[in-house]
Amino acid sequence: MKLSTPEFRAMQSLPRKLGQRFFEMPVFRQMGLDLKNKDVLEIGCGSGYGAYLLNQLNPKSYTGLDVMEEQIALAKKQYPQFQFIVQGAEDLSQFADASRDAVIIFGVLHHIPDWRKTIDEITRVLKPHGNLFLEEPRGVDIKIFDAFFRWGHPDTDFGLQAMESHLSTRGLVIQSKQWTPLLTMYHASKITGN
Repeated sequence: MKLSTPEFRAMQSLPRKLGQRFFEMPVFRQMGLDLKNKDVLEIGCGSGYGAYLLNQLNPKSYTGLDVMEEQIALAKKQYPQFQFIVQGAEDLSQFADASRDAVIIFGVLHHIPDWRKTIDEITRVLKPHGNLFLEEPRGVDIKIFDAFFRWGHPDTDFGLQAMESHLSTRGLVIQSKQWTPLLTMYHASKITGN
């Protein structure tokens, strides 16, 4: 789903970048994020600031996906050294099975109407023992944001319990979970053979 105009503006803001740099990335690193010589896929890369931060960890390769052409255009302009593709996450067929060591999602899964299909695809492209790092708001927080800021999130059954359950059924084991006032952050690993 494309972002509403107010949320698009919010995602380009300095406070958003500062939050990613000084809060979200350090928490992910404490949870075990290590990308050195790893093949990395970021879902919902936006205008590319996450790519900039993730590539400071020296991955072998990086690809960022986003459904918004406007976001990808900004990303390519600001960070031409990284690979960005306009694409949704429900169909990752251009990526081979077990081809990525890590998948990163900075609070985007709740924007995807068929978020379960996205988790299925993430599981498929992750290598055995590959890692998923994601952060998501609680379902009630999404409703509050929509009421106050009119961000227009999709009306789905997304919620943290439903997401955790689906991760588990797909062979992704939650290694750590950290609640914060706005987001809950996760590190999940793929069980070998799934």
